[in-house]
Amino acid sequence: MGCVFCKILGKDIPSEKIFETDKVYAFLDNRPINRGHTLVIHKNHHTDIFDIPENDLKDLIVVAKKISTAALKALRADGINIGMNNKAAAGQAVMHAHLHVIPRFEKDGLKHWPGKNYAPDELKLDAEAIKKEL
Repeated sequence: MGCVFCKILGKDIPSEKIFETDKVYAFLDNRPINRGHTLVIHKNHHTDIFDIPENDLKDLIVVAKKISTAALKALRADGINIGMNNKAAAGQAVMHAHLHVIPRFEKDGLKHWPGKNYAPDELKLDAEAIKKEL
């Protein structure tokens, strides 16, 4: 298998383990956005949010909360971002579903996503299109 996260799980690639259960593995990102940036992966290989079964996704978020609470206290962070990139266009670089737990600090220099405004009628059109697919 060519998946780098599966290779980490198989101990073919070293990682700095933070936490592990029988289903989930959490380790420090080797290219962190901030100190303590942790990746939370399921031991079952799933590509992204569209592929991962709901129960496996629940396993990830429960561990992400545990890591967030610990990182906030241990690193004296001012906040936490939890994120998931899905598909290359959204910045997913490793095609194994994972959550990012990113400690945030008041003066870390990171910017938040810019908000945009809807054009007239777009809000309702987008809402209706999404609801139709549900």
